[in-house]
Amino acid sequence: MNMSNTENDLPASIGRPATSALLSANITSLKQVADLTDKELLALHGVGPKAVRILREYIEEVRDL
Repeated sequence: MNMSNTENDLPASIGRPATSALLSANITSLKQVADLTDKELLALHGVGPKAVRILREYIEEVRDL
């Protein structure tokens, strides 16, 4: 797993624009991401379909641990 930094558990693989968009919306954890719909995530400027796919895959991977 590729972590972006110690202040959040968002994967760095989603890219800087998506990470910035999530952090700007005070979304700092995968749990918070899991509580949002794809439509809500895509409404954030900087979060695209690829970032949403990576986030969903990452959440599933973490759940399987």
